[in-house]
Amino acid sequence: MTIADYLDDFEERDWQTTAHGTVRFAVIGLGWWTVDRTIPALLDSELCDITVAVSGSTDKANDVVDRFEPITHGITYDEFHHGAASDAYDAIYICSPNALHLPYAETAADLGKAIFCEKPMEASVERAERMVDVASDDDVPLLVGYRMHTEPAIRRARELIRDGTIGRPVVALGNNTQSLIDINDDPDQWRLNPDLVGSGVSVTDIGIYPLNTARFLLDADPLTAQAQMDSTHEFFADVPDERTAFTLSMDDGTFLASTASQNAQSSTSLRIVGTDGEIYVEPAFHMETELRLTRDETTVDLSTPQVDQMTEILTYFADRILSGEAIGPDGDHGLVDVRVIEAIYEAAESDQTVTIQ
Repeated sequence: MTIADYLDDFEERDWQTTAHGTVRFAVIGLGWWTVDRTIPALLDSELCDITVAVSGSTDKANDVVDRFEPITHGITYDEFHHGAASDAYDAIYICSPNALHLPYAETAADLGKAIFCEKPMEASVERAERMVDVASDDDVPLLVGYRMHTEPAIRRARELIRDGTIGRPVVALGNNTQSLIDINDDPDQWRLNPDLVGSGVSVTDIGIYPLNTARFLLDADPLTAQAQMDSTHEFFADVPDERTAFTLSMDDGTFLASTASQNAQSSTSLRIVGTDGEIYVEPAFHMETELRLTRDETTVDLSTPQVDQMTEILTYFADRILSGEAIGPDGDHGLVDVRVIEAIYEAAESDQTVTIQ
């Protein structure tokens, strides 16, 4: 079998266990990502429905109800916490500022609802730990929204690595950059507010992609962190990481070196180099992926199926709820990233190698 034949021999949704049933969602936080990405993804999923929109503004919630016909309830955050419309949904999707994730998870757990929480789980390790405990104590499913875990190119790359196609993995090289100013030029936005975003803006928001995707591909976790970062543009005056570079030693003996910036050209890539070859994904994290495999003197470019990554991860979550199967990127998995992120910021501030607890 040639490399090209081997790459074609891949089951796109190898995780799917059911094609029947529906999970009804309440979406919490009606920013552009929820409205433009998540709600359409829920509508496209064969296993998902959306019935409730939750916002700090009654008018905003009602506007979403009017815009999307399947949504029948528009409620405020306070109404959500008081149990309004709780009979109308089975699971919640949280896309609020990082430091506000926990209260919605706590309420959902009290109500017996499954929890889909956008990454990172929370703004601190302590609050992320509380979320894991809350979900465990109330025995509700908790998934952290790492959409790369169900991206076909990434799953294909993971399979190739596991099969030894590139030999023994040695290093991972990642980058994720974008221009936050072009996306949202409001200097008062929550991503620039340490009380809401957590330790910073680049590692926490986009550096987490190469970090988590490398963990997933290698099936490995970081042990130590080194980092450098700075902020020189006045837009990033309140956060330490307009741009950053960090290196992690992993428990499988590999190293991850990655860069991230919220003030640069949009660029995403991840390379896994092994003793006998390499896997290269570019673009990697901004909703499109292309995969390249090199082994010895042979290089194969493969245009993998271009899926809606939000539809895939939401369908995966619904599949797991309906089937009762174990969830992959669960709370314990997400908690590791929050610990690593804090270690990266500590390493940059101290200019020391930090052991990840």
